Amino acid sequence: MGASKYTKGCCGWLIVLVVAALVVTAGVVAIMKKRSHKSAEVLPVPGPPGAITQKYADALGTALQFFQVQKSGKLVNNKISWRGDSALDDGKDANLDLSKGMYDAGDHMKFGFPMAFTATVLAWSILEYGDQMAATKQLDPALDALKWITDYLINAHPSDDVLYIQVGDPDTDHKCWERPEDMTVKRPLIKIDKNNPGTEVAAETAAAMAAASLVYKSRNMQYSDTLIKHAEKLFTFADSYKGSYTDTYPKIQTYYNSTGYHDELLWAASWLYHATGDRQYLSYVTVKNGDSYADWGRPTWFSWDDKRAGTQVLLSRVKFFGSKEASNAENNGLGMYRKTAEAVVCGLLPDSPTATTSRTSGGLVWIDEWNALQHPVAAAFLAVVFSDYMLTSRTSEVSCSGQSFSPTDLRKFAISQADYLLGDNPMKMSYLVGYGGNYPQQVHHRGASIPVDANTGCKGFQWLSSNSPNPNVATGALVGGPFKNDSFIDSRNNSMQTEPSTYNSAVLVGLLSGLVTTSSVSLSLS
Repeated sequence: MGASKYTKGCCGWLIVLVVAALVVTAGVVAIMKKRSHKSAEVLPVPGPPGAITQKYADALGTALQFFQVQKSGKLVNNKISWRGDSALDDGKDANLDLSKGMYDAGDHMKFGFPMAFTATVLAWSILEYGDQMAATKQLDPALDALKWITDYLINAHPSDDVLYIQVGDPDTDHKCWERPEDMTVKRPLIKIDKNNPGTEVAAETAAAMAAASLVYKSRNMQYSDTLIKHAEKLFTFADSYKGSYTDTYPKIQTYYNSTGYHDELLWAASWLYHATGDRQYLSYVTVKNGDSYADWGRPTWFSWDDKRAGTQVLLSRVKFFGSKEASNAENNGLGMYRKTAEAVVCGLLPDSPTATTSRTSGGLVWIDEWNALQHPVAAAFLAVVFSDYMLTSRTSEVSCSGQSFSPTDLRKFAISQADYLLGDNPMKMSYLVGYGGNYPQQVHHRGASIPVDANTGCKGFQWLSSNSPNPNVATGALVGGPFKNDSFIDSRNNSMQTEPSTYNSAVLVGLLSGLVTTSSVSLSLS
């Protein structure tokens, strides 16, 4: 009896204790949920590239081929059967060789502003994820694409305060529908100089050359030195003779209108700081111009026109991994860049209190109906870079209005955008041409739409209006993408949705390189 009574009482107390423990546990969980997002987890130990995710490796290999499709000039080791030499006389009016470079989209224009941005992002992608590219045997194609552009940019900068920023007349070019190999129209040159400023183009070109100099520092020191000398001179030119290139040349506003040049100056100075270690550039972006140029605290969208979000993430790198030389004032400025970068990524995470509500029902961030994939791909690239900065620095969380998210959460967002464009969307459409079994067949692209043996002259518009699939596949082209309702009209005349661009491809290469496997990023880019 006594033993039985004792056991019964003990069980009763056990029940009370268990209930109490459950109550306490529930309270702790509730508190933790307020402090940390449910998907937060222990960070893996950073290290070299791990197992390859094959779908992203395949997509990366596909995406890089578009730069071969877009090449101008005398082609070397040409891997695109329907492409040949083109624009060999570009630049001759100024006694320059501007035959290289790349056509910006589905036409045959060379616009220096988006082309330089393409090079900057390609260089950044190689610097952060070159080991991942190498693991998938895609580093050499990326290096080849970058150098094809930087060779052109070097030749386009014949003297300190002169930069050629455009080859071709867009109005004339758009009145023709022909293969680039068959072009006969005149291709005039546009330049900026002391009397005709173009701060944003000069600064973006400086950023491209500074970033590329870091890529080639361990591969070709002489070429790297050449690039950094051009970069420093171009930055001085951009900063000394301020003025927007679309004010100088209003006609360009129809094509690549600039909304300002302060962001490009910060972007260029940031890259020059990474490339040279010169404190004057760090002071430029923090103490001297941070308050007036950076829009601290206001998240923006990264694009060929707006570099603020990219600069904030890039300078967060310095804050994550330290700058021993930085003064207190400079460190305070770097802190503001990092806080703003955190605001940028918080706006991307779908469960964040500050998440953007502008998304399709399929989950794609959607900002603009024209070239809709531009912003989500660029945003996803920044998210994966920032997540890897967190991972490498062993930073476990980022706070979004009191709710915490892990590097894994950022990576999941980036994956969601990549998977959408690769076919996980309501249309079951891969928006990367050549990847998967269902991708656009009528890409708005002159060379892809015209048979190699066609004799069209300038007036080959029957190929624009044809309802047949393109006879040539523009492999690697990332088309404009879906409407807000996730729909897509595969028509060559629908350039809003079916035209690709090199600058979209650059951020896609960065995104896929970051997702193809996990690894540490380097503590320093130099």
